[in-house]
This record gives sequence, structure tokens and C-alpha cells, in this order.
Amino acid sequence: MATIDGRPAQYGISLKQLRELMEHRGREGVAMIGEFGGIHELCKKLYTSPNEGLSGSKADEEHRRETFGSNIIPPKPPKTFLTLVWEALQDVTLIILEVAALVSLGLSFYKPADDEAPVLQEEEEHHGWIEGLAILISVIVVVIVTAFNDYSKERQFRGLQNRIEGEHKFSVIRGGEVCQISVGDILVGDIAQIKYGDLLPADGCLIQSNDLKVDESSLTGESDHVKKGPDVDPMVLSGTHVMEGSGKMIVTAVGVNSQAGIIFTLLGAAVDEQEAEIKKMKKGESDGRTPMKGTQTQASSQRQPVSEGTKSESDGNHVPQSSSTSAPAETGHKKEKSVLQAKLTKLAIQIGYAGSTIAVLTVIILIIQFCIKTFVIDEKPWKNTYANNLVKHLIIGVTVLVVAVPEGLPLAVTLSLAYSVKKMMKDNNLVRHLDACETMGNATAICSDKTGTLTTNRMTVVQSYICEKLCKVLPTLSDIPQHVGNLITMGISVNSAYTSNIMGGKNPGDLPIQVGNKTECSLLGFVQALGVKYQSIRDEIPEDKFTRVYTFNSVRKSMGTVIPRPNGGYRLYTKGASEIIMKKCAFIYGHEGTLEKFTRDMQERLIREVIEPMACDGLRTISVAYRDFVPGKAALNEVHIDGEPNWDDEENIMANLTCLCVVGIEDPVRPEVPDAIRKCQRAGITVRMVTGDNINTARSIASKCGILRPNDDFLILEGKEFNRRIRDTNGDIQQHLIDKVWPKLRVLARSSPTDKYTLVKGIIDSAVSENREVVAVTGDGTNDGPALKKADVGFAMGIAGTDVAKEASDIILTDDNFSSIVKAVMWGRNVYDSIAKFLQFQLTVNVVAVIVAFIGACAVQDSPLKAVQMLWVNLIMDTLASLALATELPTPDLLLRKPYGRTKPLISRTMMKNILGQALYQLFIIFSLLFVGDLILDIESGRGQELNAGPTQHFTIIFNTFVMMTLFNEINARKIHGQRNVIEGLLTNPIFYTIWIFTMISQVLIIQYGKMAFSTRALSLDQWLWCVFFGIGTLVWGQLITSVPTRKLPKILSWGRGHPEEYTDAMNLGEERFDSIDSDKKPRAGQILWIRGLTRLQTQISVPLRVIRAFRSTLEDLNERRSMHSLHSLRSPRTGVPVGGGHPLYNFNLLSPNYNKHQHQQQQQPPPQPQQNLTSVPLPLDISYIDEDPQQHRTLHNGRTTSINISGPVSTTQSTRVPAISPGFSEIAHTLQQQVRSNHNETHHSNGQNETRI
Repeated sequence: MATIDGRPAQYGISLKQLRELMEHRGREGVAMIGEFGGIHELCKKLYTSPNEGLSGSKADEEHRRETFGSNIIPPKPPKTFLTLVWEALQDVTLIILEVAALVSLGLSFYKPADDEAPVLQEEEEHHGWIEGLAILISVIVVVIVTAFNDYSKERQFRGLQNRIEGEHKFSVIRGGEVCQISVGDILVGDIAQIKYGDLLPADGCLIQSNDLKVDESSLTGESDHVKKGPDVDPMVLSGTHVMEGSGKMIVTAVGVNSQAGIIFTLLGAAVDEQEAEIKKMKKGESDGRTPMKGTQTQASSQRQPVSEGTKSESDGNHVPQSSSTSAPAETGHKKEKSVLQAKLTKLAIQIGYAGSTIAVLTVIILIIQFCIKTFVIDEKPWKNTYANNLVKHLIIGVTVLVVAVPEGLPLAVTLSLAYSVKKMMKDNNLVRHLDACETMGNATAICSDKTGTLTTNRMTVVQSYICEKLCKVLPTLSDIPQHVGNLITMGISVNSAYTSNIMGGKNPGDLPIQVGNKTECSLLGFVQALGVKYQSIRDEIPEDKFTRVYTFNSVRKSMGTVIPRPNGGYRLYTKGASEIIMKKCAFIYGHEGTLEKFTRDMQERLIREVIEPMACDGLRTISVAYRDFVPGKAALNEVHIDGEPNWDDEENIMANLTCLCVVGIEDPVRPEVPDAIRKCQRAGITVRMVTGDNINTARSIASKCGILRPNDDFLILEGKEFNRRIRDTNGDIQQHLIDKVWPKLRVLARSSPTDKYTLVKGIIDSAVSENREVVAVTGDGTNDGPALKKADVGFAMGIAGTDVAKEASDIILTDDNFSSIVKAVMWGRNVYDSIAKFLQFQLTVNVVAVIVAFIGACAVQDSPLKAVQMLWVNLIMDTLASLALATELPTPDLLLRKPYGRTKPLISRTMMKNILGQALYQLFIIFSLLFVGDLILDIESGRGQELNAGPTQHFTIIFNTFVMMTLFNEINARKIHGQRNVIEGLLTNPIFYTIWIFTMISQVLIIQYGKMAFSTRALSLDQWLWCVFFGIGTLVWGQLITSVPTRKLPKILSWGRGHPEEYTDAMNLGEERFDSIDSDKKPRAGQILWIRGLTRLQTQISVPLRVIRAFRSTLEDLNERRSMHSLHSLRSPRTGVPVGGGHPLYNFNLLSPNYNKHQHQQQQQPPPQPQQNLTSVPLPLDISYIDEDPQQHRTLHNGRTTSINISGPVSTTQSTRVPAISPGFSEIAHTLQQQVRSNHNETHHSNGQNETRI
């Protein structure tokens, strides 16, 4: 019999059986596993061990891949270069040019028998074909350049997507060791460790679990979290999120065989069908019909809220989310978010309208003038050769259009963003959504976590309070009574996630490496410092011996583990935020380890004399406690039990505890943070700290960071007080109340994820400040998802962040460092400036070229700039200049100005002054040369030439001078804020000067050797010097323009002022051609068609937008390399582009009835829900919460302890019923429109979230 790695090659279970097994749920799943002999028998059939995992040998791995498949979904092949060339050729303006050039080419060879034709023309006619051919060649060059740009962009974004996916690692056990492997390498038979915050990369069956709850809404559409356990529902599926708890599973299906993989396979077919539908729609549109196709109407007509009663609450396995957890799931693109893209698209379309009008006028004027002169004044009869004149006039008109339409604008945005994104990777910013890069430049507020972002996230215990001894240095085990020491070391070792570990440094002398949750690592370090090996305690009590685990979440604010006692009964160990644990303690070990009753007075004294001073030193305080449940006679601090206690009655289980110790954990401020925060404040950005930590700890760290400055007027609030201030008497959140709090708020302590969400939403929706605030938020926990999604830019932590947080974010901070956010601000501002530079340059060229062609046509019956010359200018200014100007590096000066805000005009008065000033200079020079240049330079005039006359030096000088002025103006365009020194930093951008020199050399070659092809004649040195002289004149003229005070100019000269909402229609024209079916503002089909036909915008806007969309959404065109975990891109609300046309699947309402995420997406409001009082915790009065005058402080407390309702309304889910795609997957179509939903109050601190969130 064939063997692999010493075992039989034939597995005890087939791929088909495993696929069928994974289709069962709940009790059915338990029964199915039972049929295979139980979970351990299943492990044997797959030749794996629950404790040792796979052997890890190469032969075994390869064989498993061949038998069960690999954890990768094969990607759809990318578009080939030829496809992109074909797409670029679809542009209507180019087609018109090609046809006109071909007609011109044909007519140049057409020689009618015309007796009156003068003999002289024969020589010129001999070269008549060259211009037609030159135009064709120019068109081919433009098409190839466009296709190449698109090709390189798609490749870059694909690489970026792969990089994002490559970041996703997962914990598996191989050869008895826990190791992190890329999710693409996970195999059937692997034993995977799953924990809170994980996005599951494969299907599996649970071997063991602790308090495990999973969000399966990606597969079922049900928002309730599903309890999982080997005896309840052992099936865990890929693409679902672990919302609470931990466990161990055996992987049973990977890649295309997993539940999510099967959906992907179906989805691929759905996408292909949709592409076919879109093609049909295009045809339908040209007939003036409005396309309405199946999936869209279905999705829109069936959007009905699911009533509370329809939830499967009868199934005890579903856990309805508690009221404080619900946060709205954001839906659709953040389309209104990219203000720049919207404004640019609108500008490009407006210029397109103006350009096409002038182009049509030019053609009409040229033809009328020609007809009047030939047939009326000269009274000549019609000759067939005149057709050539008419074609030439048409070519001039089309070229004016080509020059007028600024296709380079969207290209510049895409290039600038792509370039910035690439560079930002080096600055530890992994950008997931391109527009976040630009939005970050406008940020006015940053709400930052404390732990790991402002601090180093390297935690160490530095103070302890044990048996009435407060130690400022670490005690030794001999200093602590033996029985108390044993309880402390056991309690910490057992009651922390077994994924938290301390590893030795790579080199001797290196600091130990903390793996997993950093707070737990600091406690394990404390155990090691006492001289006890925590691993040996864990080996004695493995996880499968645990009776019950109460995992950490933001409602509990603590973690508890129940283990059996050796002589019968149970012991509960718990740890958590010290003031919370204190309130549950009834006993404490006093002097020399004697047991004492822990009275309320003692508790308050302990808080005042131990916990508060620790917190004021910036330490996080954690208490450790325990409780014994004994079957026999119970001691004072024990409780007698007859059977097994009801572990679900958590309130009674976690009561009358015995306090063992309080420790103070130091997490030092990162050395670079105070400087980074100073830079933010100088740049006009307010930094706020939102933390789950104690208010005194938060105040201390905020002062060290520089968030709190001595003479500022600021507020420091706790979550409860914050909620009290922003809610009305009915407990509803009111915007006008938030507006009184947020402007001065600098620190929000003991905050829950809902508080964070409320604050972010309140700031964004506020109308207090002149410009709408643009808010950036950092987050790491699963429950930060809603706030990250709501924020204009969400930063997730790359190291400490959970998969759910990364999903909801726009940018991942690969080093978890606040100073990287400052770099993101710098890059964002740079993007905005780069595009403004290009805009200033291009609009000058546009205005000049169009006016010259138009007036030239009217005045001298010919355009001074020929078709081929204009195509060359177009190439310089669109493609080359956008590359040159969009790749300027950011400078620290960018952080010296205030943010632009969302209502800043796209073209400022300074820029308009530069554009109009330079255009006046260039027009003056060109018209002077056109009308008197032949006299000044003593050359033959080029005005009034015959149709096929050869090129003249006169018009060559005009063309050359225009290009020289354009080239030197490109240097002027590098500064847009009125700086005088335009040369500064020129040599720091090699791309700029390389392109500039290349363009200059090309221009010399075109003038000297272009001849008939470019309608040029070689110039003498004198004439060249004149051209360069006029070019350099733009630099001198630029200095004069700078001297004109901008403030004196009327505001009407700026363009693009006002709110971005006004510009979203422009986006609709560019982007929502097929999916804005139910939008009231949908442009008429004919109008879209005209715009599409009008301009190369069709290719140049839609391709970058398409590429950006592809980057934003793996769903849109499934052509990124897919490993299984790329599933999560499907479910990111920001990235999900539903096949059906972008209807939100779930609309939650958490906070206010007028909540509306997208101004143009009206959401249905769920009914108001009753308040549910979760926790009313009386707090001692001697903790001061707010920095404000004492009078107000007194009235606030009024001599009482206040209990404040901290819960929010219960969420109601609205979901769409979609028919099943195949039997066995009743509602998998929900995946297409999935939302990542986070249960905000379940933040287990086993994944680096040490914000004891309360």
C-alpha cells in the first residue's frame, strides 16, 4: 500500500464527505461528526493530532494539497495589454480623428481630372499624404501610452492587493509548536487556534472552545452571533468573524471547497453574467431606453426591514446582540468621500462642454469662410478637390476638442495616488482605499487610541500592592506569604489566553518578545520575575480541563476562568480593571496573608491611596481575584455547592471574590509621539485620545504626549459622563448636546467602542465649525469597526489589530505608530497639491491652445497650430506633465499650513491668477507673432497659405514658442501657494527633470527634422534663441503675477468652492452609468451617451475609476490574486460593490433618528428601541472626572454618587431576502452585499488590545 511520510496515502474520509459534512449546522453537525466516530476519530482519519497538529513535512503538505486542494481561489486573469489598447481605441474623439485622417489620406491620393489645376501644386500634393499618416501615427502613440498607463496602474493595484492579502497570517499547530503561517498555506488536517477578532480563513470542526461566539452574517444574513462549541454547533466556516472567545479547530475544507469558496465559484458566474448584462444595457441605452435588469430591481424592491419577530430567537444558539453593541453598518462606496475626484470629474466635464462648443464653432466658421470666399467672392464652381479642404477643417475642429478636453486630470489623480500609495508603504502606511490617501490631507481631527499607538505597547509590571504592601519595585516570592504567592502565580498563568506568551529575544541580551495580548504578557512577566515558570503551570492545566471561560469584553471589563479543584469543587480566577474587580470583592488578604473582610471604606481607601496614585503615574491598574466553590464545609471566603453551579448566572458567580493583588503596569509613551503631536497641532489638526483606560492614567499619558497643554481650555471626560452630557431626558443622543462637548474634549477615558463611534459621528455631523470636520480614527479591536467605518479615514493597527478592524479600515499602520499618521497627513496634502499643480499647468495650456486655434481659424482661415502639433502638445501636457507634477515628494512645509477642509475651492484665487496671468502673456506673444511676427523676424508670412502649401518658418516659430512657454510654465506650476522661488527642490525630483529634458530634446528633433509630418521647417539659431527667450519670459512674468495681491481678487475667480455633495452628480456621470437605476438624479441616457462620445474622458476617467474600484472591491472585477482571506474584501462595507447595484443590505440606527451616512443614500429608519440599563456602577466621589471649574464640578456631583445609563438603543436589522443560488445555501447570496458587523461590546483582550475597555 502506498505511504506518505510513513502513513497510508488513502485518507479515512473523502473530499466529498468533508464537503457534505460542512453543510450541516447545529445539532445536525454534532450528529454528523458522531457518525464519523467523534472529533478525535475525524482527526485520526485525516492523520493529524489535536495536540501536535500536522507533522509539517513537505511530502505530507504536498499530498494534502493534491487531495483536498490549497487555500487559494484561482484569480480571474487580468486584462491583457491588447485588450487595454482596444479599450483605449473605443474613444469617440479618437475614432473621429482616425476616420478624418483616413479620409484625408485617401483624398491626398485622389487626383480628379481637373483641367484648371495649376501645375505648381504637384510638388506639394506629393507630400499631401504625410499629414494624414502623421495624425494616424499620433493617435496610435496616444492609444499605446493610454493603454500602458492603465496596464501599469492595474499591475500596481494588483500588487498592492496581494500585499494586503499577504499580511494575513493565522495560528496553527504543527509538530507540536504554535506557528503563524500565511492563510494560503493552511491545509486540510491543520489544527488552527481561533480567537476573538479573527476572520476565519477555512472551514473546520471545533475540537475545544471557550465562550465562542461567531458572526455568520456573511453567510446567512442573520445579525445575531451564533454560539459555537463541540457539543452545541461545532461547524465554523470560512469568511465568518469570531466575535468573542477562543477555541481550537481541525480544518476540514479549504479554497474552493470551503463554504465561502463555493460562493465565490457561484459569484464568478454571477459576475460574468452581469458583464453580459452591462453590454446589453449599453446597447439599450443607445436606443434611449432605461435599463432595468433583474438583480437590481429585485434588490431594490425587496428591501424590507426584518421585524423583530422573524429572528430565529427560538434557536437558543443565536445570541441577540445587546443594546449597547449595535453600531450602524455603513453601506456602499464612500463615494462622496473622495472630494477631489468628484470636483475634478465635474471640472473635466465642464471643460469638455466648453471645448466641444468651441470645436464645433471652429469647424462651422472655417467651412462658412471657405464657402463664402470660394463660391461667393471668387465665384468658383464646386470641384471634388474641395472635399479635402472640408476634411482638413474637420480635423482642425477635432484637434481643438482633443486639446480642450483635459483627460490628463483623472490620470494625474490616479498617478499621484498610486505614486503616493507606493511611497507610503515605506512610511508604514498600507493604504487599502486609494481615496483615503487624499482625504487624510484634509484631516482636521484625529481620535487616537492610547495603547500601542501613543505608547510603545511593551507592558511591564512596575508596582504592586500585595497583602497591604505597596512595592514600587518588583517583590520576590519570599516577600509574599506562600499561599498568596501560589494563588497569584496560578491565577495569572491559567486565567490568560494561552496564545499570550513571552519568548526569548533572538540574540542574547535582547528584550524578551511579547506574543499575543500585551497586558497579559506583562502579568506573565511578573510571574516570571517572581521566579515561577508559568508554562509548567499551564502544562499541568491544559485548556481542555477548563470548566468555563468568561472571555474579556467591554461589558464585563474582566476575564474569568473556572478550573476544577484537585479535591473536588471549582475555583474561579478573575482579573480586570481594578476598580471594577474591587466592587465584586468581599475579602482581601491583609498583613502577613491573613484573610480580612473587604469593606466599602477599605475599598474607597484602596482606590484613593493605591489605585489613583498608580494611575496618576500613567500606570494601568489590574486586580487579580479568586473564589472557591467547595462541596464540603466552606471556609469564610468559600461557597458551598451541592451540584455544579449555574455558570450562566454570571452575576452571582462573579461576586464575593477574594482580592489577591493590584498591579500597576507601565506602558511608556513612544519617544517620537510628542513631536508628532506638536506637528499635528501646528498643522491645525486636533488630536484627541479615546481610551478604555482609567481617567487618571489617560490624563497622565495625554500630558506626556502633549495632547493636554497647560494653558489650553480642555475637557477630560469618562465615558459615563460623556453619555450623560450628550443625551436628552429620554436617553437619546442629540447633536446640539454633542456640539457643546466635542470642541473642548481632548481625552475620553473608560470609553466603550459605542462612545468612540458616537464621538466620531458627532464630530463629522457637526455644523459648529465653518468647514465640516474631517476625522481620522485609529482602532485595533473588533468593536472599533463601526467607528473606523464611520470615520473619513480609519487607521487599523497592523500588529495589534484584529482582522475585523483591518477590514473596516482605510489604512493599516504596519508599525502601530502615531508618527506614521503624521506622515499620512503629509502625503495626503501632497496629493492635493500635486494635482493642483498639474491643474494650474494644464488649464493654462488648454485656454491658450483653444483660443489660438479658434481665433486663428476666424482671422486667418487656418489654425496656427496644426493637428499633429496639437496632438504633441496634448501628449506633453496630459501624460508627461501629469507624471512629472504628480510625483513631487512632500516637504515638511506642508505641515505648516491649516487643513484645506472639504469646502476649499479646487482652483484657488492664487491659482486662477496664475492661470489667467500666464494665459494672457502666452496669447499676447502668440498673436503678436501671428500678425506681426513675420515683420519683426523678417521671415515669409504663413498667413493665407493654400491648402497643400508646405510648412512655413512663421508658423513653426509660433508652434515652437508655444511649446517653450508651456515647458517653462511647467516649472512655474510647481508652486501653487504664491512662493517666489519656483526652482527650489527641482533637483529632488528626478522624474520631473528627466521628463522635462526629454520633452525639450523631442521638441528640438520635431522642429529640425519633423518637416511635413509635423508641419515644421528647420529654424536658425537666432530664431531658436527668440523662441527660448519668449519661453523664459514666462518665469519672469510669473514673478510679476506673484506680486499681484491675491486678496484683492474677487472670490468668483475661484472654482470648486462649496460642499462636496454638489459634486457627486459629476461622479455619477463618470461612475454610476449602470448602477444608479433608482437614483432620482440619474442623468438621461442620451446625456450620458453624449458626454461619453464627447471626450476621451470616457477612457481616461473610467479606467482609473475602474481600477480604483477594482482595488476597493474584490467583488467588482474578481481579478486580484485570491487567497481565501481575500473574502474579507467582500464584506467590507466600504469596498463591497453589490452585484445587484449597490443597495445597502443592512441599515442600523444606533444613535439618532436623523443618522444618514451618505447624503445621497436615504436609509430607512428602524423603529426606536427601549433603553436597556446594562450597568449602573456607583463611583467614589474622590475621583475627579472633569477639568473644569469647581463650582460646576460640585453641581455635577451634588454630593452623591451618580449612576449613568451607558447603554445605547437596541439595533434592528434590515435585511434583503435573496433567492438561494443553489440548494443547501439558502441565503448565501447575502455575501455579495456583506457588512462586517462588530459587536461593539465584545472586546477580548487576547489579541493585543490591552485597552481594558470599559
